[in-house]
Formats: sequence, C-alpha cells, structure tokens
Amino acid sequence: MLKWLLALPFALFILFNAYVYGQILTYRSIAPEQSAFMRMRMAQFAGEGRSVPLDYRWVPYGRISIHLKKALIASEDAAFAGHSGFDWNGIRNAVRRNRQSGQMRAGGSTISQQLAKNLFLNESRSYWRKAEEAAITAMLEATTDKDRIFALYLNIIEWDYGVFGAEAAAQRLYRQSAAQLNRQQAARLAARVPAPLFYADNPRHPRLKNKTNIILRRMGSAELPE
Repeated sequence: MLKWLLALPFALFILFNAYVYGQILTYRSIAPEQSAFMRMRMAQFAGEGRSVPLDYRWVPYGRISIHLKKALIASEDAAFAGHSGFDWNGIRNAVRRNRQSGQMRAGGSTISQQLAKNLFLNESRSYWRKAEEAAITAMLEATTDKDRIFALYLNIIEWDYGVFGAEAAAQRLYRQSAAQLNRQQAARLAARVPAPLFYADNPRHPRLKNKTNIILRRMGSAELPE
C-alpha cells in the first residue's frame, strides 16, 4: 500500500503530461475550445455572482494586426523569436526577487510559458507549478512552430471581463477587427495584458498610459518569429 501511495503522484504526473502532449499536438491545427484559464475565470465570476458572458473568438494568425504582434513582443517577451521557450536571464532575476521578498511573485515568464499556463494550468504560485509549466513549455517548443505558439497566445489571453483573444478585445474596445488595429490601439491593448481586469475597472489609470508609451517606443525593434 505504501508503495502505491508513493507511486500515485508520479503516475498522475505522467498521465497529465501525456494528456497535455496529446492536446498540444491537436492545437497545432485545431483551435482550443477553451483554455484552463478561461474555465477558471468564468467559474470565478459565477462564484462571485457576476453575470459575465464568455467572448472568445478565434481568428487565424494572418488576420491579427502586425502592430498588435509587435506590441506584445515589445511588452511581454522581446526575445521570443530567438529563444527556446525560456528567458534564462529573466528567470534568474525573478528567482533573486522572489528570494528577497520571501514570496513567489515574479516569474520571468516568456510568451511560451504564459501560453502553457493559460492553456493547461491554474493561477497558483509555487515552484511545483512552475516546474509543470516548464515541462509544458518544453513540449510546446519541441512540437509547435513559433507562429502557431504566438497565434495560440494571441487568441486566448484575457483582455477584459469575459473577453479572451485579440478579435474579441478589438471588437469590445474599438468596435473593429483585430486586423484593423493601429499602433496606438495595439500598444494600449498590450499594456493591459498583465492586469486586464484592473485596467478594465480603471481605464484612465496613469500607469496604463505610461506603459502604452513605453511599448510604442519599443515596437520598432520588436522581432517577430519567421
């Protein structure tokens, strides 16, 4: 019995990662119906008694403005086109900040890591969850090209209450398609990504404007995946 109890966590880990691997292979050509983060967030709203509809609209990579692609690279992961899923300098800096604070706060996450978390994991902050995130990131990078990883990311990230993906965000905030976003609109959307619900409640917060301006300055040097 003791051996079975000791083996159970390892078996569950193997089964979960086998499931994730199969899903990743599917997502190379088929859009996710929903992500784990979407389900978590919508359940949170329901638990709070909020009547928030889910607005998730998948669009192909080519129908998303190049300005939004560059804005998100500039904002979230400047080395995305060249790394293998991990920004080791960012991770080292995050570990140092976590040690100094005594809490698991900074993550040093790349776009690939954010996608792994949003597709399959929850919002808990622990080194075990980060290890699982790393395993999923490695699987993503080993099986899926950069354009597809970025397309998945652009289509599932949260931008407002119940609003997921570039098309839903562009329609909700600017009444136009994701393909039509200009530089200013794209930079402002990218600035919302780290705290979308906060900025949904505080759209005139000075931090949003400041970050938008920083992203605009960095967009010119943003390198897209080939």
